[in-house]
Amino acid sequence: MPPGTTTGSTVPRRQLGRYLRDLRNQARLTVRAAARRLEWSEAKIWRIESGLTSLRSFDVEIMCRIYGAPADLTEALMGLAKETKARGWWHSYGDVIPAWLDLYIGLEEAASRLWCYQSELVPGLLQTEEYTRALIRADNPGVDDDEIDRRVHMRMARQSLLTRAADPPLLDIVLNETILHRPVGGPKVLAKQLERIADVNTLPNVTIKVMPFSAGLHAGVTSGPFVVLRFPENGTGRPGEPPTVYVEGLTGALYLEKDHEVGQYEESFSTMWESAAERDASTKMLIDRARSLEP
Repeated sequence: MPPGTTTGSTVPRRQLGRYLRDLRNQARLTVRAAARRLEWSEAKIWRIESGLTSLRSFDVEIMCRIYGAPADLTEALMGLAKETKARGWWHSYGDVIPAWLDLYIGLEEAASRLWCYQSELVPGLLQTEEYTRALIRADNPGVDDDEIDRRVHMRMARQSLLTRAADPPLLDIVLNETILHRPVGGPKVLAKQLERIADVNTLPNVTIKVMPFSAGLHAGVTSGPFVVLRFPENGTGRPGEPPTVYVEGLTGALYLEKDHEVGQYEESFSTMWESAAERDASTKMLIDRARSLEP
């Protein structure tokens, strides 16, 4: 292992490194300049930003001060630093790290391939603005309109990665047929949403399949929704980051990265992929259902 590498979950280390790198770039500091001001070696900055080493909250506070980070972000990153030594990582939105510090987005942006199964709702990367707004409003009673707008905008902004010019990720999605019948926001909103999914299914890097009711019992019934993320290879021909499984819950999200855990979810997805309707047939199901909802 390189000097400074720690055992345990790499997810919080990777995310903390990305946030600190972004803050350094926003402060227009080179690695050399940052190292000089922190009185650290350039190699140490590189290890931190690459997620190869854990950090003390005290060190994060110093870096944030030099980079000019706001107080709320500094506090959140200090909380994240406490998780970098964890062997298994349960990220609780209501505990140390606030919900607005969306760690999953960083993983999603860095991934080269995503396998996604969703049983109840349309995944965020496929949602229309109206569908997103209905979900966020229902999930956040009492939140003012400005905050709702901000959260909707953030989710819409995520979708640009599907069509970005530089290496957009390969996205394979299995949707349970239930989603085609759950009228989130009402029939009109659902119809537009299904048409949107059908449109995205024409992208060369996206394949969406529907798991029909007729498939009966399948692996997704017991697994629940999840995303498997794989990352680009580095100069040695090996993945730059280990594959990670993301499982979202009511109060937090579970990040799994042990080989046997990832392997089980990959096997489940592979069996569902074989059982689901093919791409063209799935697109037809989406369009037919959308038309049936039109007045």
